[in-house]
Amino acid sequence: MRYLPLTPDDRTAMLAAIGAKSIDDLFVDVPESARLAGPVDLPRVAGELEVERALSAMAAKNATAGAVPFFCGAGAYKHHVPATVDHVIQRSEFLTSYTPYQPEIAQGTLQYLYEFQTQVANLTGMPIANASLYDGSTAMAEGVLMATRVTRRNKAVISGGVHPHYVKATETVVHAVGVETQVLAPAFDAEAAVIDQIGPDTACVVVQTPNVFGTATDVTKIAEAAHAAGALLIVVVTEAVSMGLLKSPGEMGADIVAAEGQSIGNALNFGGPYVGLFATREKLIRQMPGRLTGETVDADGERGFVLTLSTREQHIRRDKATSNICTNSGLCTLAFTIHMSLLGETGLRKLALLNHEKAVATRDALAAIPGVEVLTPRFFNEFAVRLPKPAAEVVDALAAHHILAGVPYSRLVPDAGMDDVLLVAATETTLDADIQILAKSLSKVLAA
Repeated sequence: MRYLPLTPDDRTAMLAAIGAKSIDDLFVDVPESARLAGPVDLPRVAGELEVERALSAMAAKNATAGAVPFFCGAGAYKHHVPATVDHVIQRSEFLTSYTPYQPEIAQGTLQYLYEFQTQVANLTGMPIANASLYDGSTAMAEGVLMATRVTRRNKAVISGGVHPHYVKATETVVHAVGVETQVLAPAFDAEAAVIDQIGPDTACVVVQTPNVFGTATDVTKIAEAAHAAGALLIVVVTEAVSMGLLKSPGEMGADIVAAEGQSIGNALNFGGPYVGLFATREKLIRQMPGRLTGETVDADGERGFVLTLSTREQHIRRDKATSNICTNSGLCTLAFTIHMSLLGETGLRKLALLNHEKAVATRDALAAIPGVEVLTPRFFNEFAVRLPKPAAEVVDALAAHHILAGVPYSRLVPDAGMDDVLLVAATETTLDADIQILAKSLSKVLAA
């Protein structure tokens, strides 16, 4: 039986009902340049067993992060996720839950979303957090749109330290509504360079700490400069664990925090799904995108939870909605909340400190190799190095020896003129033996 068991007569009847002559009529709005000339190059028919074997063979070509020395970061980090997290999220009442539109039958879901918001607010040092967005990059885009609504201005100044993928995702979203983005050139330690670009038309300044090169920066003075000009400060964080050790964005004067929560409770999973963290000032709450869970009491005076201040298009706001973001990434949110609950504040601080110690040990080992220059002056668990050879070639050579040495910056921005820059990350999962293997093997590759 076909996956969609419709007969030709069924299709003809459906097309007639909507006034279309053929299936092709449904795609007239797609430009010819974006259409395929024919079917994709895949086998037309295969049994389930054959498909499983083919896909398993393809998967076997990958080196998993836990099987080899692993130093990749650049916005996605390998952390230990306790077995408890996976056990709890696979309980049927969590695994099957989706949108909690009806509070009378969704109290459990609403409560853990409320707890999640509380954790994110504490983590970011902000009074209000939502529940939640797709990932860090779309959270940044929503932050820029929110800033334009609040300030009634139309320009975002973006630091050269913001992750290039976050920048591209944001530009993809905001250009459709005419928002101008001024993106500074990539820089290892120049978050404050945005201050000189702030003008009367600036809606927001976007900085990242630690930035894509790993540099940690106190952005307090940037916040002061933005506020003096009537602009908002958006702080991006791609490594949530860093907030367990560094000064929180709220303490540094952020108006909006857009972060990626993957590091807590969520494994790498070949690129997703992830979970966006979004927090803001209380006075800006009515312009915040996404869902907001609130605490209340029911008719009997018992504690209860509801969705409140609903500003999405699927609610009563319709075309006046602040956002059309359409998910709360609920299962990833729950995983984050469980892991945070297991850690507690003390555990998170210890975890963050361990991350930093592992990164320092890795930095020291690589800095001792002739020809390797460490470029990141202050870091949490990630830093950039300059190599005497193209970084991509070095990474490929080490991968052949079952070592995943990091992310070449040229993979993020091919034309930046930084082909010799390698981003290296270390976490609590990094063994001392891994560091020694990386340093020894890198020395051989560079000397070859």
